[in-house]
Amino acid sequence: MISKNGKFNIDTNRFDDDFIMSPKVDFVFKLIFGDEKNKDVLIAFLSAALKLDKEEFKEIELLNTELLREFKEDKKGILDIRVKTKNNENIDIEIQILPTEFMAERTLFYWSKMYNSQISPGDTYDKLKKCITINIVDFERIPIDKIHTRFHILEDETLYKLTDVLEIHFLELPKLAKIDKLKDIDDPILEWLEFIDAKSKEGMEMLAEKNENIKTAYEILQRVSKSKEARMAYEARQAEIMDQLTREKSAREDGIKEGIEKEKIAIAQSALLMNLPIEQIEKLTGLPIEKIRELKN
Repeated sequence: MISKNGKFNIDTNRFDDDFIMSPKVDFVFKLIFGDEKNKDVLIAFLSAALKLDKEEFKEIELLNTELLREFKEDKKGILDIRVKTKNNENIDIEIQILPTEFMAERTLFYWSKMYNSQISPGDTYDKLKKCITINIVDFERIPIDKIHTRFHILEDETLYKLTDVLEIHFLELPKLAKIDKLKDIDDPILEWLEFIDAKSKEGMEMLAEKNENIKTAYEILQRVSKSKEARMAYEARQAEIMDQLTREKSAREDGIKEGIEKEKIAIAQSALLMNLPIEQIEKLTGLPIEKIRELKN
């Protein structure tokens, strides 16, 4: 896509001077936040997301720093970010662009794997520490007027918290468009989400002027966007995402067509039971006469 000034915008893959990657692509997100050299940026993000003082994250350890060896697509690494705190609590951050119908179930499945991995057979349960999952999603999943939602295990009526070991966050990027109507407009994480969802360099620069930590993240993004190898990997990842979106759209359309066909057949069967003429059923349903005769037999 070309902007009004004739230059390619943030969502393209052209190698022009103004090119900058979108932090919303998981590959880029991990380049910014999942690098040992960028721990200060990660700490600032976690402080805003979990509403805790930065001191709480002073001794964090990045557990899965694999990404792409020399940015080659055939050696793709892990794209979520896993952190251990000084209190041995585990935090997993994942950004998800593609809509996922079973996101809640998927989240609990991977949270449980993170939780279970803390102990081995013969260990005692006191070794199990708190595990936090932070999901940044580019689709609306939680039917609540908040961009940032947080979940624990609570008793239904009294809201008593059974345990603190489970904590799941959803950060929904599309809700930024209706921020004035939401209940969490003062949440410190919102500026970070605006940066991640930014559609232009100008938008990023405005946020960088207001927030020193975002300024640092933007400078990192500018640097990696100048790497030819990173751009090629970015382009490959975007193509992969587009292919998956196309497949899902095609599957939905096929499902809709199949549903319509089944509905037509059900109507035709009912009409046949009422002894309506085949020609009339054809006009009513749009089914071929041969198909209606098959149903009659």
